[in-house]
Amino acid sequence: MSASSQNQALNSLVFAYEKVLKQSLGEIGQFLRAKRSRGVPLVLSVEEAQNLLRNMEGTYQLMAQLIYGTGMRLMECVKLRVDNIDFGNHRIVIRSGKGNQDRNALLPKSLVRPLQAHLHIRLAQYQRDMAKGVGLAPLPGRLKDKYPRTEKEFRWQFVFASAVIRGRHRWYCGETGLQRAIKTAATEAGIHKKAGCHTLRHSFATHLLQSGTDIRVIQQLLGHKSLKTTMIYTHVDNCTTIQSPLDRMAQLPPDHDSHGSAPKSPPCG
Repeated sequence: MSASSQNQALNSLVFAYEKVLKQSLGEIGQFLRAKRSRGVPLVLSVEEAQNLLRNMEGTYQLMAQLIYGTGMRLMECVKLRVDNIDFGNHRIVIRSGKGNQDRNALLPKSLVRPLQAHLHIRLAQYQRDMAKGVGLAPLPGRLKDKYPRTEKEFRWQFVFASAVIRGRHRWYCGETGLQRAIKTAATEAGIHKKAGCHTLRHSFATHLLQSGTDIRVIQQLLGHKSLKTTMIYTHVDNCTTIQSPLDRMAQLPPDHDSHGSAPKSPPCG
């Protein structure tokens, strides 16, 4: 079993005794709590990321570009609302991200026009919905009770909306379509890696680090609480910035002595 499954089983056992059976579990002998292994994130090269995005089109391409260009998570992209995009200050405000935290993300200049064009199409769709009395924006918490007319405002609409209206509301699009599109694009681009939405987020962080961006800035852009979480990208970056001793050896002339002395003559027969 995986480490998380073992820990879940142990926690369930303790919960069952303390909360359900109302009795002490007692001593269960010597054991070691399973520790989850921490792997190195899978990262695409700049060329691989470029080829992957080129093999996509339409809304899914725009969403993938947004994830790679901002470092946002999959569901942060899917649940993006119109007023989260601040074109004037070139930023995207991520609302209620992981840990229910808000943060600012980059708005790539190359995506300004594509996003504006997409929002123009969404506005036309919203206006058609309003004419039919449907297409209301689902609101978080009890915002609807406090501001009843808010759900009719375009700024609360999802940027990437579902093609289906449920009840009178138009929700955000499903995430599985984007996941399949990225997987297909990676295959068509000849990328023999398990590339996905989170791979683009990992690539965003690693490529920023390689370009000299301060790691604390990257931490804020990714929304990490601890710098230790962001530090994992330094292990990936080391593989591209450090020269292997074998490569240094290959650059030396064939008769070069390691101590810098002249090449030795062969012994007499």
